[in-house]
Amino acid sequence: MKEYFRWFYQFLKDHGTADETALYLNLAFNLVVITIVLLAIDYALKYFIIGLFKKFSDKTKTSYDDYLVKSNFPKYIAHLVPFIIIRNIIPVAIQDFPHWEENLIKATDVYLIILIVWIFRSLVKTTKNYLSQIENFKDKPLESYAQIVVLFIWFIGFIFIFSELADKSVIEFLAALGAASAVLLLVFRDTILGFVSSIQVSVNDMVRIGDWITQEKYGADGNVTEISLTTVKVQNFDNTITTIPTYALISDSFKNWRGMQNSGGRRIKRALYIKQNSVKFLSVEDLDRYAKIQMVTQYIEHRQKDIDKYNQENNFDKSLIVNGRNQTNLGIFRKYCDTYLNNHPAVNKDMMIMTRHLAPSPQGVPLEIYAFSSDKRWINYEHIMADIFEHLIAAAKYFDLELYETPSGEDLKTLKEN
Repeated sequence: MKEYFRWFYQFLKDHGTADETALYLNLAFNLVVITIVLLAIDYALKYFIIGLFKKFSDKTKTSYDDYLVKSNFPKYIAHLVPFIIIRNIIPVAIQDFPHWEENLIKATDVYLIILIVWIFRSLVKTTKNYLSQIENFKDKPLESYAQIVVLFIWFIGFIFIFSELADKSVIEFLAALGAASAVLLLVFRDTILGFVSSIQVSVNDMVRIGDWITQEKYGADGNVTEISLTTVKVQNFDNTITTIPTYALISDSFKNWRGMQNSGGRRIKRALYIKQNSVKFLSVEDLDRYAKIQMVTQYIEHRQKDIDKYNQENNFDKSLIVNGRNQTNLGIFRKYCDTYLNNHPAVNKDMMIMTRHLAPSPQGVPLEIYAFSSDKRWINYEHIMADIFEHLIAAAKYFDLELYETPSGEDLKTLKEN
């Protein structure tokens, strides 16, 4: 075979070319011919193997092989044949330049390592894309897992590449790498933090694809669309995209609404502010009037019997209403709110329902409604909450209660005129 690669050299010599010049021209000629032949073989093999894979994938029921084709796996496999050819042909093609052989062999070995990394990377990508179509894996951070595996493959690949270029064994190279670990930690700080955070996020099931999360520090309030090695993408409800560093989910606090979405209801927690000077003890006339409100009729009668009995047993002088026990309009309104919530069709009766007082404030006495709507969808939830508070705000005046509201310009104008 050696004589074939010296044909052009002999041709040049026969035509009077200097020996050294003929050697270099022969080398250039051989490299051009080899490159053309290898490119032709690579092109033909690529389309042959890809076509073979496509025919095979069309006949199988699984879609895994379809993703293999999309991730260029057949193309990378096809590159192995030209590598085998050039690896065996180098010593012959450069027989007149033996001092170049070692460097070219190293170059082809580096190419082989990179090609193997590409092959494994395409397998990882194929597996990720395949699993992402399976229902049980749709909410898993597959992108993050894939990036971790690919990063590890590239790390192993670079170790072998540098080991090959430095003419040292892998163990010796790792020992030298350990000495430079401080520099590597500094350079790859974000990547390492993201790697560790991705593992913690996955193992602790802190965030899944599709979760609604809120993180005020980064202005995120929406659904998680992607979890990668270094970032988490959140599509906010205004359709903007917020990118959060993955390690921020570990180092900073955030709110995940998955628990609410998986529960039986969405919480309603809002207060009405009652003017304190509108709260009063109730006379018999007041009680008779309030008793016409059907939701509290039985409560008023039962409660008043207990109060009258207690006052008589303790001989309280009821000529002054403050003596003894008495019902108040706020107390009856609080009971009315409780009853209304328990009868509301959109409130989950299996979860906590409560109407409670908060500490009095300059705006009045906060009467807080605490309940859970059965429908957790945002639009419906807002409608349910609005329906409840519209009714209670309108009902307050029937109990002679006033709601606090900061005076408007018109109120101040009327006050001034009076």
